[in-house]
Amino acid sequence: MSSDDRLRTYRDKRDFERTREPSGRAEAAGDRLRFVVQIHDARRMHFDFRLQVDGVLKSWSIPKGPSAGPGDKRLAVPTEDHPLEYENFEGVIPKGEYGGGTVIVWDHGWYEPLSHDRRGRPVGFGESLERGHATFRLHGSKLHGEYALTRFRGGAGDDAWLLVKKGAGRSAGHGTPDPRRARSVHSGRTLAQVAADAGEE
Repeated sequence: MSSDDRLRTYRDKRDFERTREPSGRAEAAGDRLRFVVQIHDARRMHFDFRLQVDGVLKSWSIPKGPSAGPGDKRLAVPTEDHPLEYENFEGVIPKGEYGGGTVIVWDHGWYEPLSHDRRGRPVGFGESLERGHATFRLHGSKLHGEYALTRFRGGAGDDAWLLVKKGAGRSAGHGTPDPRRARSVHSGRTLAQVAADAGEE
């Protein structure tokens, strides 16, 4: 499946004459696989966790945000694939548009796929996601270390995932950030500051 096919749902949900979100132009993938975590103050505050896979950003909505505490489990609800250039999107999605609200880039970096089969042979990351379990190491400004995404059947019968930081023990004070106090790794601004700046334009 091409990147254009993967982005059809993303494009169908948006009016690019109203929103400044990227429409998904062709973009070189680069040498390293990228990831981004965005805070999205929409109808409900949440974190968007995105991993570069097969030319798009595979995306999950994480209500409580990813945790740096080993063993902490975070519900991750899959959403539509996003274009690679979305990793740099920060701003205000207009009211009435899909996902209307303010977005900041909370963390950004690259990741290493770590998935193997039962015989210890490396498995492609896209394939490991299809199988329902993928492990990877994050190299971000805020998130570091090994994580796992594991699929399970949700209460409504829909697929959901758990994002878990791997490792022994727990680390105090490194759980979920306060989204309203958190600052962008790109601009240093909070959600409120991004919204205020957009209102002045």
